[in-house]
Amino acid sequence: MMRQRFARTVVRVMGYTMVGEVPPTGILVGAPHTSNWDFVTMLLVMWHGGAHPRVLVKKQLFKGPLGWVLKGFGGVPLDRDNAGTVVKDLVAEAGTGEPFRLIIAAEGTRGKGEFWKSGFLRLSKETGLPITLAFFDPPTKTMGFGPTFQASDDVSADMDIVRAFFADKHGIRPKNATEPRLREEAA
Repeated sequence: MMRQRFARTVVRVMGYTMVGEVPPTGILVGAPHTSNWDFVTMLLVMWHGGAHPRVLVKKQLFKGPLGWVLKGFGGVPLDRDNAGTVVKDLVAEAGTGEPFRLIIAAEGTRGKGEFWKSGFLRLSKETGLPITLAFFDPPTKTMGFGPTFQASDDVSADMDIVRAFFADKHGIRPKNATEPRLREEAA
């Protein structure tokens, strides 16, 4: 309750409008991922709706006091070289029947890249959990949730949903955004 009040106050003071509803469970793809502030803004989006998500964060940030803070906010250390172990643990956690919300920055980096990471689609298929698109868009002063969909066997069709939604979302540093495109689509 305190996190929700805090988030609602911050969103109001910043002059932002919240759109959409927190999904009851699922995988949330937060984009564009262009700044370190994206972690904070996605927490505000979730807390505003009363949800306490899990957030994948690169393991290198879990050193010292910052690690304690990240874990306290639902951070899950991700070893990018050995992501399979973390994904296996998350699949097991998602299968407990408890509300499960995991935020993933599918761009994988705050800088401009060539492809998004496809883990959110694989995780959705393995768990049966839906994917909800979440955003923070400073130019329009909006943040919140977009469409929810189930991952299918048609990766391009799934990514068309993602591209259509994020086409007009800019993030904090628009020049750092990576086009929603998977390596699998380029093959």
